[in-house]
Amino acid sequence: MRTYLSFFRMRFLNGLQYRVAAVSGLVTQFFWGIMFIFICEAFYKSGGTPSTIAWNDLVTFIWLQQAFLALIMLYDWDFELFEMVTKGNISYEMCRPVDIYKLWYVKLFSKRLARATLRFSPIIIIASILPMQYRISLPQSPSSFMLFLVSLTLGLILLVAISMLIYISIFKTMSPVGSMAFFGLMGEFFGGMTIPIPLMPLWLQKVCYALPFRWCADLPLRVYSGNIPINEALTGVLVQLGWIVLLVGFGSFAMKKCIRLALVQGG
Repeated sequence: MRTYLSFFRMRFLNGLQYRVAAVSGLVTQFFWGIMFIFICEAFYKSGGTPSTIAWNDLVTFIWLQQAFLALIMLYDWDFELFEMVTKGNISYEMCRPVDIYKLWYVKLFSKRLARATLRFSPIIIIASILPMQYRISLPQSPSSFMLFLVSLTLGLILLVAISMLIYISIFKTMSPVGSMAFFGLMGEFFGGMTIPIPLMPLWLQKVCYALPFRWCADLPLRVYSGNIPINEALTGVLVQLGWIVLLVGFGSFAMKKCIRLALVQGG
């Protein structure tokens, strides 16, 4: 465990050094959030106001989405890991006396956490001083806020487990392009990142609830504003735990099998 904590600390501190990238990403996310809010405002004013989510809750959802984007978006790839498989550098990892699944998991987890640490607070601060109609709201209650933190943490753990399956698939496909495009689009759409799930047709919402992506992003963000009640949030946390056990177990098994069958060419 000490080995993996050391990798986590090194990767996290390394991620904190990229402040220029953090500033550029911060500006991009802020203006993307403003644009998304304006699009939704036009939809609401056109008479398409849904009864499932109030305007203030939707604005809060969008700002939280942008503030914690690094924790909930699937398409944040680590190309160093892709190259380890496609270029044969995985052989160096295989020589280390560590579990490769756990090592890669820690690398991905710490990278996302470092990016979120640099970006979330400025977005929250700016969004809290905007005009009332576009301002982020406070949590509905202390219980909602605590469940938000718990579900956001579990969502990150689940998201990294999902992304690990993509990296593992490269052992078979030897190209990350297809997996990146397919899972990136799936995760963004069915996680409620493109269209908030309450704005989707009912039949499509049921599809989202059956897939793991929604539990990474939609659940924690809507718990914060109280759009998802406490009882339903607690059930959602249990679902998150179930998906985590399933995907981490399957991913670890698949990684070990791929490592045993891996062929490294060149030399």
